[in-house]
Amino acid sequence: MKITKVEAIYLRQPEVKFQCDSGQDALVVRVETDAGITGLGEVDSAPLAVKGAIDGPFSHTTATGLAHAVLGEDPFETEKIWHKMYRANIYGGRRGVGLHAMSGIDMALWDIKGKALGMPVWKLLGGGFHQKIRCYASSLFGPTPAQTGELARRYRDQGFTAVKFGWDPMGQDEKTDIALVREGRKGLGDEADLLIDAGLVWDSKTALQRARAFADYNIFWLEEPLRPDDYEGYRKLAEATHVRIAAGEEESNRQSFIDLMDRGRIDVVQVDLTRCGGFTEAMKIAALAWDRGLPVANHGFTTYINVAAALHWLNAIPNALICEFVAEEETNLREHLTRQKLRAQDGYLAIPQEPGLGIDLDEDAIARYRVC
Repeated sequence: MKITKVEAIYLRQPEVKFQCDSGQDALVVRVETDAGITGLGEVDSAPLAVKGAIDGPFSHTTATGLAHAVLGEDPFETEKIWHKMYRANIYGGRRGVGLHAMSGIDMALWDIKGKALGMPVWKLLGGGFHQKIRCYASSLFGPTPAQTGELARRYRDQGFTAVKFGWDPMGQDEKTDIALVREGRKGLGDEADLLIDAGLVWDSKTALQRARAFADYNIFWLEEPLRPDDYEGYRKLAEATHVRIAAGEEESNRQSFIDLMDRGRIDVVQVDLTRCGGFTEAMKIAALAWDRGLPVANHGFTTYINVAAALHWLNAIPNALICEFVAEEETNLREHLTRQKLRAQDGYLAIPQEPGLGIDLDEDAIARYRVC
């Protein structure tokens, strides 16, 4: 079997709000083979930059479009192809967009392997730890503390046992920050877990003050309170509070995760398979976290391709903690792009059992939302 085509598809809603919701557009990767088997992947990044990294021509041996680098390769040779892609774009691809683009292709290759063998990806990865995985309803904060409390009640009533709120208006001032968490806890009740994503808004001193204040509301973790390169600030924060500190969605390969774990001393390692290098690299990151006694969780605020990939990965590692599951109800793209619509049941997501990722595109929706 050989790779015959790599397609980077940019999709976008007609209306995109000015907010931190990466589910308003999408970059889907489709890899075709001469055996008629097609694999799907996704990248959550700057979509057109990723498309350029994939579609670009051969420039020279260390600056090559990734599609050019993988054409003709055997999709089963995922480790070899990963390193070939890394080497082929090492000038522009050691971190960030280049690794993100590799992630989508790698994910699609694992989808192909699973379909060819009639097995789910998690089984190919050697997994089988779970039949279902606990998930948390992931949402932006409401515009006000009171509206955040209303959202919390809604998600609790839907059966979620954990809910996360994040980003704006967190970070405006101390009073608002505390009110957002207080009302979220009030709406959620005492039994469910409340997770807070600060959205990179503070320095380490302020983050410590907030962590101590939020501890009064028994938060499950405090996510990304600092800018991602502030490893020293993360270390100071993690060592000074008993609140779990979670981070990792901005990291894009195992070397940067090592810095975050060893220098930043975080408590929960968050891995986005659409950014970190795909399944091939995510398995190594999880092993590094396991060696350090750290739990991992996925990051994903995009489509059901990302969610499905996360479920396969979390089922293939021993240190999976919980799964992010977007609960936003107004985002059209996420709900329409795939034929399968994933649903939580009593706060859990079932592990996919179909071959590959177990996800198929809705071609009518692809045609409707496709930009290029």
